[in-house]
Amino acid sequence: MTQVLQPAHWARPRGYANGVMARGQMVFVAGMIGWDAQCEFHTDDLAGQVRQALRNIVEVLNEAGAKPEHITRMTWYVTDKREYVAAYPEIGKAFREIIGSFNAAMTAVQVQALVEDRAKVEIEVTAVIPD
Repeated sequence: MTQVLQPAHWARPRGYANGVMARGQMVFVAGMIGWDAQCEFHTDDLAGQVRQALRNIVEVLNEAGAKPEHITRMTWYVTDKREYVAAYPEIGKAFREIIGSFNAAMTAVQVQALVEDRAKVEIEVTAVIPD
């Protein structure tokens, strides 16, 4: 069972939770980028890479018997903050379709580069499967 931590006097965040409390078996997913299972990119579009990275996360979670709703924390590394902000609507749509809820504690950080040259985003996840 997870609980979103939202101080009553704080404005509700859009697209993430300020904190999450959970009890259960923890699953750690390494940084996933926007390539497929054969390590091939099908797009250089940021939103398209986010969509694929989210699919990759769900596949890894499935290996542990976890589901997207078990995600408690996400860290997003993006190579271009402006491109990321401009793509909010498309990213939000992909997130709702693949992950579902915005109840994870999230951080997004702009980085100079990612290890894979074509990668525009890398997302790492912690999930907790309830006891």
